[in-house]
Order: sequence, then C-alpha cells, then structure tokens
Amino acid sequence: MEIQGLNIVHFGHSSFLIEGDKRVYIDPYVLPAEPKKADLILVTHEHFDHFDRAKIKELIKQGTEVIIPPACASGLDCKFRIIREDETIELDGIKVTAVPAYNINKFRMGNIPFHAKGEGYGYVIEMNGVKVYHAGDTDFIPEMKKLKVDIALLPIGGTYTMGMKEAAEAANAIKPSVVIPMHYNTMKETKAEPEEFAKLVNKAINVVINPQ
Repeated sequence: MEIQGLNIVHFGHSSFLIEGDKRVYIDPYVLPAEPKKADLILVTHEHFDHFDRAKIKELIKQGTEVIIPPACASGLDCKFRIIREDETIELDGIKVTAVPAYNINKFRMGNIPFHAKGEGYGYVIEMNGVKVYHAGDTDFIPEMKKLKVDIALLPIGGTYTMGMKEAAEAANAIKPSVVIPMHYNTMKETKAEPEEFAKLVNKAINVVINPQ
C-alpha cells in the first residue's frame, strides 16, 4: 500500500516491508512464500518472533545490509553491522537511528521486564524524505514524546508490549500523520482489535490497518 510515497506492507506480527528507493525489511518473522530480496534488514531484538535467522538468510542477496542489536550477533551466519542505542547509520541515502524500546510495566515472574532497557530497539528510518518509526517491543516510554516522525508502527497486543489504550496514548503523543498497529492476534496473549484501537487515536491521525 502506498503511504506518503512509500510502499508499506505489514505481513503480520511486527514484520514489515518498506519500499522507496530501497527495499527495507523489519523483523522478518512473517514473510510471503516468495519474498523479494532485501537491500536492508533491521532486527529490533533477539526474541524468536523478531529475530529469525532462516528468514533473514532467505532475504539476503549480494549487497544486502543487516543491522542488529549486539544481543543478536551470536549465530547469525551472514555479514552484519551492530548498531547501538541512539546511533545513526547512513546507508546509500537511508538513515537508520536506533531508539529506546523497553518495558516499564510488563514483567515476568520476579519483576523482570520482558524487554529490558538497552537490550533491543525501535528504529526511525528516513527514506525518500519520510520518517518511519518502528517501535519494536515496548511500552509507552518517555522517549517517544521526543520523536518527530511521519509514520508510526506501534504494537497494540498487550502482555509483552503496549496494549490498545497505551498505544493510542503513544500515538497521540507522537502525533504522526499515519499510525499502523502491529504485534497483535498472532499469539493467544496478544489479542487486540485494531478497529477499537483506531477509535482511541486522535482523529487527526490516520490509522491504517494491515496495509498490503
């Protein structure tokens, strides 16, 4: 689906394809049967439903760049680059900035967050003059209020990430032109209704559900 001059496809869960001058995949865990090869692959964190080594290998061609957090370096059988939080990497006209993504109120037993600060990221991708924010697995964290982006991809499934109410609060704070909900209805713990989420978002923000 064309959104602000970019072709954006949500395959499911947190897996996206963003196409402009280059073809960028984010968290390729869900893919079509015969996906197009990638120019750039971004991984938000090491959990299996975001960091799938086999799917990454399927997308690689000569010249493909793979950008990962440090925790994903083990066992990845391809060339990659490690990015640090708040670092920006520029690749052939695309700017990728790693931004914080973590839990402040979602815990395992023993008050251990499912996603601790610094272990994984969200990304701001600037391509063709458009800034796209993929939030990764996160709650509504204070750092989001500083973001200035055009399109925001936000988890709404709860349990491990923001639920619908939190995600709407995040969208309303970030104020993108477009928000796309993700990370819902792929696990029994992540049930959500994107149409209900859309009702909680300010009317000035266009909510696009499952762009194809």
